[in-house]
Amino acid sequence: MTAALPLPAIHASHSGCWLRDGHGSTRATGKGEAIIAAADTPLLLLNAPLVATRLGYPDLSGLDLLELFAFIHPARFMVPTPKGLAHVLDLPEPEGDDAVPALLQVAAEALLATCADPTWQEREGAWSALQNLTRLRWPWAPLLTARLAAPDKAERWLFARLPEWEEAPERPQPAQVTLPPEAIAQRLGQLTGSSAEARPAQVAYASEAGEVFAPRRREGLPHVLLAQAGTGIGKTLGYLAPASLWSEQSGGTVWVSTYTKALQRQLRRESRRAWPALRGNGTQPVVVRKGRENYLCLLNLEDALQGGFAGRAAIMAQLVARWAAYSQDGDMIGGDLPGWLGTLFRQRGIKALTDQRGECVYAGCPHYRKCFIERAARASAQADLVIANHALVMVNAARGRDHAQRPTRLVFDEGHHVFEAADSTFAAALTGAETIELRRWVIGPERGSKGRRRGLAARLADVASYDEAGGKAIAAARYAAEALPGDGWLQRLSENAPSGPLEELLAAVRATVYARDESGGQEAGYGLETEAAQLDGSFVERAQAAQEALAELRGPLVRLGVRLEAVLAEPPDWLDGAGRARIEGARHSLAWRIDLLAAWEALLDRLGGPADPEFVDWLAVERSEAREFDVGIHRRWLDPMKPFARTVLEGAHGVMITSATLRDGPDWDAAIARSGAGALEIAPRLSSFDSPFDYADQAEVLIVTDVPKGDLAALAGAYGRLIEASGGGVLGLFTAIRRLRAVHGRIADRLARAGLPLYAQHVDPIDTGTLVDIFRDDPRASLLGTDALRDGVDVPGRSLRLVVMEQVPWPKPSILHRARRLAGGGSAYDDQIIRARLAQAFGRLIRSKEDRGHFVVLSSAFPSRLLSAFPAGTPISRVTLDEALQRVGAGVSGRTIPNESPA
Repeated sequence: MTAALPLPAIHASHSGCWLRDGHGSTRATGKGEAIIAAADTPLLLLNAPLVATRLGYPDLSGLDLLELFAFIHPARFMVPTPKGLAHVLDLPEPEGDDAVPALLQVAAEALLATCADPTWQEREGAWSALQNLTRLRWPWAPLLTARLAAPDKAERWLFARLPEWEEAPERPQPAQVTLPPEAIAQRLGQLTGSSAEARPAQVAYASEAGEVFAPRRREGLPHVLLAQAGTGIGKTLGYLAPASLWSEQSGGTVWVSTYTKALQRQLRRESRRAWPALRGNGTQPVVVRKGRENYLCLLNLEDALQGGFAGRAAIMAQLVARWAAYSQDGDMIGGDLPGWLGTLFRQRGIKALTDQRGECVYAGCPHYRKCFIERAARASAQADLVIANHALVMVNAARGRDHAQRPTRLVFDEGHHVFEAADSTFAAALTGAETIELRRWVIGPERGSKGRRRGLAARLADVASYDEAGGKAIAAARYAAEALPGDGWLQRLSENAPSGPLEELLAAVRATVYARDESGGQEAGYGLETEAAQLDGSFVERAQAAQEALAELRGPLVRLGVRLEAVLAEPPDWLDGAGRARIEGARHSLAWRIDLLAAWEALLDRLGGPADPEFVDWLAVERSEAREFDVGIHRRWLDPMKPFARTVLEGAHGVMITSATLRDGPDWDAAIARSGAGALEIAPRLSSFDSPFDYADQAEVLIVTDVPKGDLAALAGAYGRLIEASGGGVLGLFTAIRRLRAVHGRIADRLARAGLPLYAQHVDPIDTGTLVDIFRDDPRASLLGTDALRDGVDVPGRSLRLVVMEQVPWPKPSILHRARRLAGGGSAYDDQIIRARLAQAFGRLIRSKEDRGHFVVLSSAFPSRLLSAFPAGTPISRVTLDEALQRVGAGVSGRTIPNESPA
């Protein structure tokens, strides 16, 4: 019989609570008794924040097995559920909720027993970390101390164990090669394997992809391919075949850009068919690159370990340090750091350990040679394939500082998201949150603030002491930055007591937005906005004063940049290689802030004057659940593909934009407009490949006509009954968080009692990636979510067999949308967006030839013009809820019911 740790354990779900004592007796209990038991003595539990939510007791603490797992097996994947825990420890699954407490006792003993296992792979560093955790009074520390023996020799500190990156020579310019279709087909065959099913469409797709690797014919005019490939074509290997062949023959680097982290993980797996994990010289042929805010900052971690974090956050820092020693690449957001780790500590501690504010001191950092970010940047310069995301590709192109050569061969997978990525990247926002970050970057932390944050004067103290003009520029910048909002700015705005020209402007923005609000207070939980037009004289005067204050800051920053260039041009004797790299980094950071200030000044200069037809400007008060969190002025390009074309396309030699949902039906016009090719007067190559799936046999669209719009009880009832009819495996998509929460609250308990667990974004204290992992792992689970789940979620097989949309996904009627709608053809523009959203949501349902399922829309008046969003041949019926339940139930049981009510 498997040994169990004789400590009491608790499990709580929507179906009830169970307590098990240390003698092996389990009983059901009410929430009140469970809370008393948890407050009386530390209990074994799994995922304390989730259990606390189920009990309605936010102060719950105890012996969380997720924390123990993160200590024993850092950087190892685990689905944070009882079933997931059982699988990773090779234990039997619990048969029901009442068996979970017993599993927790057995799992705790198994994890603790690992300490005595001579084959334990993550032993190094554990004893030292435990000493620190003991001082922090981590609940698991006494139990581990009794099991974990001191090592024979002193363990190396984390920062001594991490390997250093090495400089490498710059790669030569890639050779100009042309890829014959026969060679591409042969390479594709090697990647798919001799036993793979023949896919003529995939071969044709790969041949089309090969066209973007041909030599460019004219400067500034890259080869551009728009390729629509239905689900099941095999896009990934289809473009990796010519990409791997080109990199092999040319010696160049191909960048593949995605929108979601899920596709990045898939690409990393698929790339192993074309490239080894390491070359013979130990370098990586494939590198995953993300923005620096995704990676662990070792300097921030050191500060946290040495007192910068306190209480529970300090415990989290120790567990992150354990992970850092075993991480593949230091990626904290979507990498091998468990997504659930940060949620266990109910703070934004994970983000605090990354470089969120662009404060990196580069070579001035003692950990520079071991930095995860720098290692990834240098590895990508030598890689054959770089897997990145749309935002990083665009930011690097716009800001220009990257150790890798500028990408010249690019594949944008999930290409339907390139427009929105460009929209965000090339936006400008003069807000309180943005300006206070700039103030802190220049001045440093406010008095009494903790942490290692330092202002310009501290970061460049040696330059200031050596170069008088540079020192004066730093002092002038520091003085000018006092005009920016400081700590407590939002409170001062609410009290109508702004301080300084920027806060005066933000107060005017806030007052104008509320004065023009026409919601009558009905939208108290959501943000408000109004056009940056018809502004009165006092508003314009405040904008001018703010513009002058920004210009007074930009001036000394520009002068400082000039002085840094001079120091680099005629370096003093004390300036070594590390110092030069640090000053280069400072120059880059300065250039970024100077550009930011110039964009803000241009935005303010427009207020009170004629509108610029290239841009859309508005004023906004950002709110969440009736709480204001930001105020400011926003600017977006009416067509963000214009700056995308100039910064990304123009410098490239070949660009492929591919997706299953590029086109709007047979029409390419919208896809071409959203590619940026028109801005360079390029006629892109167009290709389309239909999905090989038999949608007539595998799927059915049901439009339910008798669920009244606005009736929450009816909506919740429909969701509950559909989940019951399907036996779980339901992805429910909502357009409003409020309705999602209301539906979840009405049906979760009932479904859990039937053995159908229901999870939800914005309800469960679990990150989205982990929620999807949980959903994928349990065929009886269902998941409710919003936009983030409509696209990029890959759940093949039985775990997803029914998608339910609460209504037609109409675009949010924002000021920006109104402007683009006017420029894009009115209601036809709306229809394009809606059809794309429906197509993306439908794409979650059928991921392989074995998948079967239904797509249900709860809309009594679904417009027929939107039905073309679904693949040709898909059966579509307008039915009552009862008919939909019958068909969903029949689909699950394998019976077939004739389509009696065609649309």
